[in-house]
Amino acid sequence: MADGLRCWEPVSWTKARVDDEFWGPRQRVNRERTLPAQWRQCKDTGRVDAFRVGWRPGAEPVPHIFWDSDVAKWLEAASYSLAIHPDPTLQARVDELVDLVVSAQQPDGYLNAYYTVVEPEKRWTNLRDCHELYCAGHLIEAAVAHQQATGSRKLLEALCRYADYIATVFGPEPGKKRGYCGHEEIELALVRLYRATGEARYLRLSEYFVRERGRQPHYFDSEARARGEDPQHYWARTYAYCQAHKPVIEQDEVVGHAVRAMYLYSAMADLAAELNDEHLLAACERLWDDLALRKLYITGGIGPSHHNEGFTWAYDLPNTTAYAETCAAIGLVLWAHRMLQLRCDGRYADAMERALYNGVLSGVSLDGERFFYVNPLASNGDHHRQEWFDCACCPPNLARMIASLGGYAYARGSDGVAVHLYLGGEVGTRLADDTSLRLIQRTRYPWEGSVALTVEPDRPTEFTLRLRIPGWCRRHTLRVNGEPLRACVADGYACVRRTWQAGDRVEVEFDMPVEQVVAHPSVAQDSGRVALQRGPVVYCLEGVDHPGGVHRLALPPDARLRPRFDPGLLGGLVVIEGQAMALDSRVWDRALYLPADAVRSSPVILRAIPYFAWDNREPGDMAVWLWRG
Repeated sequence: MADGLRCWEPVSWTKARVDDEFWGPRQRVNRERTLPAQWRQCKDTGRVDAFRVGWRPGAEPVPHIFWDSDVAKWLEAASYSLAIHPDPTLQARVDELVDLVVSAQQPDGYLNAYYTVVEPEKRWTNLRDCHELYCAGHLIEAAVAHQQATGSRKLLEALCRYADYIATVFGPEPGKKRGYCGHEEIELALVRLYRATGEARYLRLSEYFVRERGRQPHYFDSEARARGEDPQHYWARTYAYCQAHKPVIEQDEVVGHAVRAMYLYSAMADLAAELNDEHLLAACERLWDDLALRKLYITGGIGPSHHNEGFTWAYDLPNTTAYAETCAAIGLVLWAHRMLQLRCDGRYADAMERALYNGVLSGVSLDGERFFYVNPLASNGDHHRQEWFDCACCPPNLARMIASLGGYAYARGSDGVAVHLYLGGEVGTRLADDTSLRLIQRTRYPWEGSVALTVEPDRPTEFTLRLRIPGWCRRHTLRVNGEPLRACVADGYACVRRTWQAGDRVEVEFDMPVEQVVAHPSVAQDSGRVALQRGPVVYCLEGVDHPGGVHRLALPPDARLRPRFDPGLLGGLVVIEGQAMALDSRVWDRALYLPADAVRSSPVILRAIPYFAWDNREPGDMAVWLWRG
C-alpha cells in the first residue's frame, strides 16, 4: 500500500455504505430531493440544453463560461448516488445527459458549450479570467465517477479525448501555450484521470499545470497583451488572487480566492504523493499551518472577504460579514483528505470533520432544496438560503460531497486500516496481504460519543486498526471484545494491533461535554466572546428561540449548560440549554451611550442549536460567538 510519500489509500466510495441516524437521512434527502431539484434548475436555466450547441446570436439564454461545471458536478453527484442506490429515473437522466455531453464534443476533441458556439474564435485566449480548463476538470471528474459507478466508458473515453487534445495545446514544448487556468481544478482532475486509467500522460499534464504556475515571464501578462490589454489593469490587481504570484513550491501563505486555493493545494498534495516530491509536500504543510493556525473559522469555513471571495490577513475572521463560501469548505475537505493519504495525522481529519459537520452542511437546508453560497457566523436576520444562484457552483458541489461521503471515512495502508470519520454503516476492502475485510460501524455520532465496530476478516489475520481520537475529545475509553484496552495513540489515532478474527468487536467512547471555546487573542472580532461546541458540532443562537435578540446575550463563565436530544425539532437534534444574561434594552430608550453602572441585565433561558441547522425556521438574527458575562 505504501508507495513513496503516499502511505495511505482511501477506501472507495463504491465500497462504503452509510446507514445511520445522521448522515443516512441526509444522503436520502440528497438523492430524493436535492438531485431532482438541481436537475430542474439546470434544465430550466438552459445549462443542460447548452450542450446541444445550437445557440445562435440573439437567442436567450446565452450560455455562460462556467455552466459546464455546474452540470458536470450534478452528473458526478448523480453517479455517486446511483452506485449505492440504483434509481431508474435518475439513471435515465444520467444517460440522457451523458449522450448530450458526448454529442457536443468537437472533431478535434474540444468540449466546451460556451466557446463552441458563443465565442469560438476566443478559444484559449483568456485562461486568467475564463474557465475553459476549470470546466474541463469538472467534466473529467464527472466522467471518472460515472465510469466507476456504472461501468460505462462512454463519457470517460470522450473526456480522455478532450484531455489528450488539451495536452496538444499546453506544455513546455515548442509551439505549445505555456499557460494554466486562472481557476484551478483541472490539476486535481487529471490526477483522478490518471488513477482511473493508468495513463501517465495525464499525470504529466497535471504536473505541468502545477509547476508552470507563477513562473516568469508570467503567462497571464503575455496573454493579456495578446488580447490588447495592459496587464497592469488586471481587475484583481495581483496574481495572488489566483495563487499565481509565485511558483507553488515557494508559497508559504494561503492567499486569494479560497476555492481556487483549496483546489490547487489538493492537486499539490496529489502530485506530492504520486511523484514522491518532498518539495511539494513541504509547501503543502507550510500552507496548511498558515490556514489552520491563522485563517480558519471555528465552523471550518474559510475566506472572510467578499472582495476576493477569499483570504485577507492572519486572524481576520469577521462574523457578520464572513464570506466563507460553501465551495471553499468543501475544498478544505478535499485538501484535508488528500493530506491524510500522505500523513495519517489527526489534525487533517479533525479539520475535515469540522468542515463537514458545520461549514459544509450549513450550505444546504434540511429539506435539501435551498442553499447558502456564503456562510456568515452572525446575521441580523437578512441572510437566507436560495433555491439557486446565477453562479451556481455551490449547490451541485454540496450534492457530490454528500453523495460520496463514505469515501472519506476509511483508508488502508501497508499495515492495516484507518478510521477517519465515525459514520454508521459498513465498508469492504482488502488488506495488504489480500485478506478481505469488512468493517461494520454502529453509532449515533455526532449526538453521542459511543462507537461500536465489528471486524470481519475472511480469515484470521494480524493488522493495525487505527481509530481517530478527535482533537476535541479530552477523554476516551476503548474496549476490544469487552476488555478495556490502553492503546498507543500516535498522531491522533489509537493504534490497535492484534490478530483479528471474524466477529471481534471494538468499542470506543468519546466524552462529549459542552465546551465553551475561545478564539486566539489576535482574532479581534471574537475578543471577549465564547462559542459553544459539543463533539464536532458548533452551535449558534437564533432569534426564534430568543425573542429579545441574540446579540444582547452574555454567557457567564460558570453557566451550567446541558445537552438534550429534541426529537421534534428540525428532524431531531441535540440542543444546548442553560441560562444566559440579557441586557435590558429599555434603559437605552432615549440614549445612545450610558455609564456602565446604569446598564442592567437579567437571566434568560438560552437555547443553542447546531450551526448547520440555522435558517430552517422563522427568519431572525443568529450568532455563533456570544459575549462572556
